[in-house]
Amino acid sequence: MNDERNSTADSGIYINKLKKTVIIRLFLVFTVLGLMLFLPAGTFLYLEAWVYMAILLISMIFAVIYLIKNDPELLERRLRMKEKEAEQKIIIAVSYLYCLVNFLIPGFDRRYGWSKVPLAIVIIADVIILLGYVLFLFVLKENRYASRIIEVGQGQKVITTGPYAAVRHPMYFSALLMYVFSPLALGSYWAMVAAILLVFYLIVRIRNEEKFLTRELRGYREYAQKVKYRLIPGIW
Repeated sequence: MNDERNSTADSGIYINKLKKTVIIRLFLVFTVLGLMLFLPAGTFLYLEAWVYMAILLISMIFAVIYLIKNDPELLERRLRMKEKEAEQKIIIAVSYLYCLVNFLIPGFDRRYGWSKVPLAIVIIADVIILLGYVLFLFVLKENRYASRIIEVGQGQKVITTGPYAAVRHPMYFSALLMYVFSPLALGSYWAMVAAILLVFYLIVRIRNEEKFLTRELRGYREYAQKVKYRLIPGIW
């Protein structure tokens, strides 16, 4: 009985720690995102930015609630930030620069009126971003080893079902949808230039990750031979 109580108490502490970490991360992420969008815009009267941030926040909160209830260990994996592979550390550092540029341009675009994106296109972009996040959640449901960093967990197996039957990296495909359409959702055509660069970033990251998975994850080489496309079905 005491062992059960101790186990329950430890589980409660573990969950509370995860919740605290998530709250802090969400606060920091949306504070930084808000600064990157509203400071360059020079105004809070930036409806596209408010809607965009609301979509992301609601989606993230839903994902966190689902993972805390169903798979807190996966949530912990998604919170990991420190890459172990030297090449991936460089790739991630470059990604931070990309994000900075990608989210600063829309604000300046809003201030100086460089773009006039029709409302219909903004709404379509918002819907695609939401669908991208839904796909992201579907991937998490299918693959509980989907860590944020490049690693192979104990007992990890190759996932071949669901979206993994179509492409080898469906989570990156969901990220591609969300980031490429973010500039349009924020009302900026000019930021699309930076967004398109994400494709090249993902190609570099995926190629490096596949070298690691082929070496460390049993059965991945055979899976890669079976599922031809890495990121976009019918293209690559």
